[in-house]
Amino acid sequence: MARRMVYLDHSATTPMDPRVLDALLPCFSDVYGNTSSSHSEGRRAERALETARETIAGLLNCKPHEIVFTSGGSESDNMAIRGVAWYARRVQQEVHLVASAVEHPAVGKTMAVTAGELGCTYSLLAVDHYGRVDAEAAAEVIQPSTTLVSVMAVNNEVGTLEPIAQLAALAHSRGVLFHTDAVQAGGQVRLDVQQLNVDLLSLSAHKFYGPKGVGLLYVRDGVNLHPTQTGGSHEGGRRSGTVNTPGIVGMAKALEIAYDGFDEFTAHYRTMRDLLIDEVLTHVPGTILTGHRTERLPSHASFVVDGVEANTLLMHLDTRGVLVSSGSACKTGNPEPSDVLLAMGLSREAALSSVRLTVGRSTTEEDVAYAVEALRASVERARTLPSGGLYDFN
Repeated sequence: MARRMVYLDHSATTPMDPRVLDALLPCFSDVYGNTSSSHSEGRRAERALETARETIAGLLNCKPHEIVFTSGGSESDNMAIRGVAWYARRVQQEVHLVASAVEHPAVGKTMAVTAGELGCTYSLLAVDHYGRVDAEAAAEVIQPSTTLVSVMAVNNEVGTLEPIAQLAALAHSRGVLFHTDAVQAGGQVRLDVQQLNVDLLSLSAHKFYGPKGVGLLYVRDGVNLHPTQTGGSHEGGRRSGTVNTPGIVGMAKALEIAYDGFDEFTAHYRTMRDLLIDEVLTHVPGTILTGHRTERLPSHASFVVDGVEANTLLMHLDTRGVLVSSGSACKTGNPEPSDVLLAMGLSREAALSSVRLTVGRSTTEEDVAYAVEALRASVERARTLPSGGLYDFN
């Protein structure tokens, strides 16, 4: 087959939609004022900012002032966890935090660090072999001192959808706040914060064809947050610093496009995803699908490949023009097994052999066919290496 470039790493980041670029460019060259300035240029920029806030609030079904703009998903997760925990520590003696065992490090590591800083405790919710949290298990973990439960809407490594509305209802029945890292869900799952009944929700624009370096945290009215970044009175005093007006305008446009074309986009994703899964399982021996077969992100396919070290496989695929990730893009290059897969009950060796292929708006059947053949050839080649390229930890 003639070499081509096939990008199957849309869960890591998406290319910016040209319509998004058109929307944000004037904020660099024309509407360039500081939104905090009182003069006419500042007011023009503020109008652009607040129009974007209103657009996003309408799509998420919340009030505009409940949206706090950030630099991305990781900051939004940090703001939610640190903000709630630090405020709670001021008003109560004991603070207990809860997260699932398969969270992104922006949640999992932040919760561990915050617990250490505050001298409080935290618990991790076990998951089943699909990576899904069980509500009954969650009920057993919540304590009288529990302040916050955080469970991601979609797992970034295996694509499994979590029962967020059910878990949020459980948390609220115990008087506990609920946060969801919805970064992977952005643009592919309808995120109505009233239906989900969440108190805090994180998003990042570059996951749904928007610009990098901008995100948001939805904060329900009445939720108290200790500011994690102080200085001026930006974002209602919850996040100080001059706002990224171009990025915010671009994020609003990207989310609007995603919702306007939601049915068309998600139908295409599912078609390409299912074709990819079927073809890989049929033509690449020793591959096992990870995550739930149907209750997963429309664009997401993930596998463990028997006897092949994932980063070795990624290098072989890269030479053939197929661009994918090993589990989470944030962990690519790290020869440690996936914590997510270990929590799902997979062996250490299997957890070192995970590969994630995620389709996008422009993915074609020809792309899938080329990628599957490249994967088959790369796996065959990698298995000729000593131990399949697996790292020796002994």
